[in-house]
Amino acid sequence: MADKKLILVITAKQPYILNINKSEDFTAQNDILFTAITETYLPLLEMLGRLENENIPCKIGLSLSPLICDLLDNMTIRKQYTTYLQKRIDLGKKELERAKDNPNQKETAQSLLNSLEHKKKLFNETYEGKLVRAFRHFAENEMIEFIPTAATGAYLPHYADLTEAVNAQIEIGRHANRVSFGDSGEGFYLPYMGWSPSFDRILRSYGINYTILDAKALLFADSQPEKGIFAPVRTQNSLVIFGSDHDTPLDIAGEEGYMHKSAYRCEQRDVGFELSAAELSDFLGSCPVRVQTGYRYWAIGDDGEGKEPYDAEKAMRQAKEDAENFCAKKEEKLNEALKYMDGEAPLLLCNIPAELLGQTWHEGIIWLEQVIRKIAADGKMELSHCRDNLKNQFSLQKITPYPCSNCGNGYGEPLLDGSNNWMMRYVRKATERMIDLAERFPSETGLKGRLLNIGAKEVLLAQTGGWPEMIQEGTMPDFAAQEFKNNIMSFSTVFDALASNTVSTEWLTGLEKKHPLFSWINYKVFSRKK
Repeated sequence: MADKKLILVITAKQPYILNINKSEDFTAQNDILFTAITETYLPLLEMLGRLENENIPCKIGLSLSPLICDLLDNMTIRKQYTTYLQKRIDLGKKELERAKDNPNQKETAQSLLNSLEHKKKLFNETYEGKLVRAFRHFAENEMIEFIPTAATGAYLPHYADLTEAVNAQIEIGRHANRVSFGDSGEGFYLPYMGWSPSFDRILRSYGINYTILDAKALLFADSQPEKGIFAPVRTQNSLVIFGSDHDTPLDIAGEEGYMHKSAYRCEQRDVGFELSAAELSDFLGSCPVRVQTGYRYWAIGDDGEGKEPYDAEKAMRQAKEDAENFCAKKEEKLNEALKYMDGEAPLLLCNIPAELLGQTWHEGIIWLEQVIRKIAADGKMELSHCRDNLKNQFSLQKITPYPCSNCGNGYGEPLLDGSNNWMMRYVRKATERMIDLAERFPSETGLKGRLLNIGAKEVLLAQTGGWPEMIQEGTMPDFAAQEFKNNIMSFSTVFDALASNTVSTEWLTGLEKKHPLFSWINYKVFSRKK
């Protein structure tokens, strides 16, 4: 057994964007989820299948947000995704014709077309459209440890003084994990690793044994962790804390990170934004918004401008080289830590955002597989799950973690800045009102119960960190702002209807169809704990 442990945790999140009005109207909003399925979730499942078939030891942590799981399980989304793939397959056939006089582009187009046809078969036949069930299979053979997260990805420190709101996000998040994967899990992933001192007691009250925090939470703690981030510690209530390696995001996505190497595919050049409207007319159909197609023929290149032809074999070699570099860096860090561990095996937790694996870095999944294979072949480190390192939970060093996050400069600044701070007064007022409603109507059923349940959903959706994040990043900011406003206005309608004792059943039914997530929700989750 290796004397050094590496914990890889992949975290996936996105806002709840469900366009079910037109089966073939694939807007930029739909593209967020469908790109994630195509570039990350399907390749990740296929990678796990290969490792399983070859008996390659693999252990990774995976946090799939409840919103993603709900979207993946939606029947309309599954049908839309098949059409999404077919539209790109049809475009690929036209790309082959367009590139017939350019051997390099033609070869790349053929490869991309083959990949899409394979993914369509994989999605519809191998997994029967049930990706959540497919991921669950790998948890059952212990290749994956599912780590529950908050119901709608809320940045919980913003609600630290509203205990009922934090309770609701945690309780629904854990129940959603149980519904999707049959288990509430040992741990809990706090969105954006946002930590507040009150979370210690709350998380432990739900039987949660561990969470993952940014390295600053440990290194800036009231008492210095004796073994740094290379061993778990515990809070006053014996919640185990794993410190996340600060260097891993920089290794991948920093200015000198792997994903910027010249051999990799340039993700900024897509024919969906370069061809004329006439050439894309069949692909775009009735949708006036240009979206990415996945047909990209250029490497980043030495100048970083994406002018060199893409060479898939060269990129594969680069991914293998970068995987070896990553493993060497982490092994070196663990070897240095070994000197101070008093005989205990040091561990290092590397948190990897899912969007880096395939979406913003096309070769990300290839790199990850090479990392896993390298670790298995060398035997100098071993992959581990967080739950495998809880045996000494009640004898670990006690600390009081420093309040911080892994977002922005470490304090969640992008989620509350000049571009989006107007949202906070509305969502907090709605949250306070929902808590009040849960107290005023302690045991409602029937129409009032439905109203209260949909009101709870709208508040939860308004709390998601995805809306302010999209606004701050400039990713469809008008859409994100409008969706947030819709959540707040829908809740206000519920609040007014309960105050006046009148409701439009047609409006209520329409909203329930628009937001079918958490069909099992009970508004009393916002009640004050007695």
